Amino acid sequence: MNNEEAVKQVLSDYYNAFSTLDVQSILPYFHQPALLIGPLGVIAIPTPAAMVPIFGPVMKDLRQRKYQRSEFSLQQLKLLSATSALAAGVAIRYKADGQELERVGITYLLHKGDDGWKFAVMLLHDTGKVAPHE
Repeated sequence: MNNEEAVKQVLSDYYNAFSTLDVQSILPYFHQPALLIGPLGVIAIPTPAAMVPIFGPVMKDLRQRKYQRSEFSLQQLKLLSATSALAAGVAIRYKADGQELERVGITYLLHKGDDGWKFAVMLLHDTGKVAPHE
């Protein structure tokens, strides 16, 4: 599997894990330390344990809103080096009845270490701000 395919596989696996709404299932996908950039500013995530108070409430809210699953519509994937990649797109979240719940623009910077590709930076943004394919 080449690096581009490996990054796409990590994204797919991450969205499957996120869809379980189990915080523990997503921890292996993040580099430590990692950064989350979003409406609340820049949040440093130095350890896996630091992710629980960030993602736990998000997952609780989704559960209350009848969430069932997410998928990632990849808009741009660019290998920046042998160990870094940028992936931008839109997370599409669905309710249990199949209706779309919401869309969230997300850009990931991934780093490839000894244990594979992981998210080093996750940037949440408007869905209209995703760069088109080159």
